[in-house]
Amino acid sequence: MTTTSPDSTKALPAVQPPATVQPWRRRLASRRMQKNIAFYLFIMPWLLGFIFLVLIPILGGLTISFTNYDGLNLGNIKFLGFRNYTRIFSDQDAMWSLQRVFVWTALNVPLWLCISFTLAYLLNQGIRARGFFRTMFYLPSVIPLVAVAWIGRLMLHPTTGLINKTLELIYPSVQINWLTEYAMIALTSIAVWTGLGAGIVIFLAGLQGIPVAMEEAAKIDGANRFQSLLHVTIPLMTPIIFYQLVLSIVTAMQYFALPMLLAPTSGGSGGNLGSAPTRAVYLYMGHSFRQAFGFQRFGYATALTWFLVVLILIFTAVLFWSSRKWVYSDTET
Repeated sequence: MTTTSPDSTKALPAVQPPATVQPWRRRLASRRMQKNIAFYLFIMPWLLGFIFLVLIPILGGLTISFTNYDGLNLGNIKFLGFRNYTRIFSDQDAMWSLQRVFVWTALNVPLWLCISFTLAYLLNQGIRARGFFRTMFYLPSVIPLVAVAWIGRLMLHPTTGLINKTLELIYPSVQINWLTEYAMIALTSIAVWTGLGAGIVIFLAGLQGIPVAMEEAAKIDGANRFQSLLHVTIPLMTPIIFYQLVLSIVTAMQYFALPMLLAPTSGGSGGNLGSAPTRAVYLYMGHSFRQAFGFQRFGYATALTWFLVVLILIFTAVLFWSSRKWVYSDTET
């Protein structure tokens, strides 16, 4: 009978890993560090631009909105709290411009959406010279805004404008004041005309992404073209319509340049920078611009802008909430 000695039952010492593993770990860590450094170097131009051209101006503007900053004298800045924001509700011009921008949005957005979608649907059909028509509808979108304003003023002039001269052939001595009494109609028409190109391009991309099999299945089931449009095309296009709706509302609520160029009036004590468009198209951003650069009320003008940002966020949130009830999604079960 063999016996084992007590020393043989002792635990063997742990096997140490080869010494060559440590250099490999160091090399791996070094490679990861090199990749991280390369990543941050590549994004550095965008990151610096975002910090100095976006983040700092946003925070600076938010800070200025609580002060009486006049754009020049930093030594005279005083903290006003929320007085600039409460002043908006007692400013008759601000309330009028806000009302005008709501009217402008309600006129411009549905009209632009309907016309651009209709034209995109027609241009998506197999018609002759389709490329030519697409080009013609897109051309107004590439015309500079200043040129658009001057063309509009030449055509809509009450005495020498092309529109009134054409109407005189039917109604002699007609002089419609397109740039004053009917300035909102004129502005909406020109804005829709110049914006059709971009809307048509996006709607065309969405229409061409609709599966042909679904339209053919609707025809087999006896649906005519209108029924196929109503029950197949439009439901599948609701994500694109929703995108266009949000984008157009955000753009319309901060519309600025064309009213200032199309129908300017004298600005009084503000000089040239204090000039304003005619009362009918005195939009909100025009009022903010006039307060800042016409009357050097930069703190109040910044508060006006931030108030509009909050309104846009509210409208956007309402649209996103409502989209669950009418926007088609592929993930729906």
